[in-house]
Amino acid sequence: MTRFAFGLDPAWRIPLLLLGVRPGTAFAEVREGEFAVRFGFWSLRTPLSNVAGTTVTGPYAPWKAIGPRLSLADRGVTFGTNARRGVCVRFHTPVPALAPGGFLTHPGATLTVADPEGLVEALEQSRRT
Repeated sequence: MTRFAFGLDPAWRIPLLLLGVRPGTAFAEVREGEFAVRFGFWSLRTPLSNVAGTTVTGPYAPWKAIGPRLSLADRGVTFGTNARRGVCVRFHTPVPALAPGGFLTHPGATLTVADPEGLVEALEQSRRT
């Protein structure tokens, strides 16, 4: 298992704490056969075989990147802790993350982890094996 912490911008620490986002509850993991994300009260899990691709992205506008967000343009989910950089992970089959019950699914997730290149490498390597 490889765990990637989110890159928390100190300016957003208090608002994100109110959403349950802190170092112990905000991370992405590449596990044996699974990709999992925890972001405070929210989570996302999918088989590694469902990961279609990854891209390092950013910078972002803070009002579009901080906190849990739904993109109205493509239904993607953002779990954001900074406006600098992150990783866009695309899925073959959309996955639930924001709403309970799985009725809202997302074709991609943007995650502002502290090591975007490391997460991309871990996911790409797991897709090759």
